[in-house]
Amino acid sequence: MAILVPHRSSLVRVQKLQARTALSRRPVRALAATVAKPKPAITLTDNALAHLTKLRNENGSDKLLLRMGVKSGGCSGMSYLLDFAKEEDVRPDDAVMEYEGGFRLVCDPKSLLYLFGLQLDYSDALIGGGFQFHNPNAESSCGCGKSFGV
Repeated sequence: MAILVPHRSSLVRVQKLQARTALSRRPVRALAATVAKPKPAITLTDNALAHLTKLRNENGSDKLLLRMGVKSGGCSGMSYLLDFAKEEDVRPDDAVMEYEGGFRLVCDPKSLLYLFGLQLDYSDALIGGGFQFHNPNAESSCGCGKSFGV
């Protein structure tokens, strides 16, 4: 496309405009390839991921998923739930998150409201060891750290 303009500076502006317009016409697929994968709603530290992978393998199958949730009860009002589940037990409305090494975590939508942003850590310390839940949604938690209140 040739446009005649009286000044050189105007010609440069027209060329820049044409270049910007050409970029905006790129196919959507090309743009989608550059978008980063979203961070999971629940994060696992390296220690937690390693320990969970070990527990899953001890349970006999690398196809098991970690089911995480909450239930009423505990010292502070709600307790955390952790258990392994089979793929066929995943419901259509469950959120499934994938981590390094193909490890997957599943959470029901109601629990995810309370667990969104949670970081699960693991410590093998003799005192205070085990899984540690760092939940930004918890207004209070008990001394053992296994239950919380909102």
